[in-house]
Amino acid sequence: MAVYGGEAAWRQYLRPEFLMRLQSLELRARYVVEGFLVGIHRSPYHGFSVEFAEHRQYHPGDEPRLIDWKVYARTDRFYVKQFEEETNVRTLIALDCSASMGFQYESSLSKWGYAALCVAALTYLLLRQKDAVGLALYNTGVQVYRPPSARASQFREIVQLLEETEPTGRTHIATALSQLAERLRRRSLVVLCSDFLDAVDESVAALRRLRAQNHEVIALQILEPVERTLEIARAADFQDLETAERMPIHPYFLRNDYRHAFEQHQRQLATGCAEHGIDFFSIDTTTPFDRVLRQYLAKRRRM
Repeated sequence: MAVYGGEAAWRQYLRPEFLMRLQSLELRARYVVEGFLVGIHRSPYHGFSVEFAEHRQYHPGDEPRLIDWKVYARTDRFYVKQFEEETNVRTLIALDCSASMGFQYESSLSKWGYAALCVAALTYLLLRQKDAVGLALYNTGVQVYRPPSARASQFREIVQLLEETEPTGRTHIATALSQLAERLRRRSLVVLCSDFLDAVDESVAALRRLRAQNHEVIALQILEPVERTLEIARAADFQDLETAERMPIHPYFLRNDYRHAFEQHQRQLATGCAEHGIDFFSIDTTTPFDRVLRQYLAKRRRM
């Protein structure tokens, strides 16, 4: 296999800077999933419990292992077996739409743009797997709620919601998750996408409540790389996107304290999630999108 910058060649096409050349969120999401499936060189359904559904005529590109040779012997035509997933898994993706998610420094996408593409790609992948998927957009509370559904139209409806939304307002994860917990009557997999720049204790407590209700949870943290390091070379006027408060600062004089506080925040968040069986996954807006899909499938297979 060809290699590009130490990565398999196909992975370069899942990088944010490449995907931004595509015109629409729907097209980007489809491209991410199709590229991901090519990259793993095997069926995304391998390892899942499946139930035979029906036959259909063989088409070029179908896997030869799915050909029903007994039918071929009777009809002299190639037919493949179609399967349906034996699963009751319902996935709800809860996406932070607060103002801090609009932050962008040197990356190709803002945190919101990156997260929206993650959500759209996950939605497309789940619907391909015949899973039900829904969307909740929240800041200080749930602003939009689309219940999980396996309808084919769900993908475009969710994409439209994402395209129409602009990140705004403050964040309060605890309140939003409390509202979601009241709506989720059936056992679900909840994927929470946020920068998690909120009170750790309150966030973990809210996630713990979901686990107490027997839901599975993935906490996906999305950050602009500079938020980890404060690697800014010059003095700047810093503004809190959620409160509009401004403060002139030279990062050099507080970089070490900032990094220490950030690392402590991350340790507390990761430890709190681990203690309650919550998968915590932190990525940057420069990360190829296949890592997000792999993380989801790894969790999905453990359920």
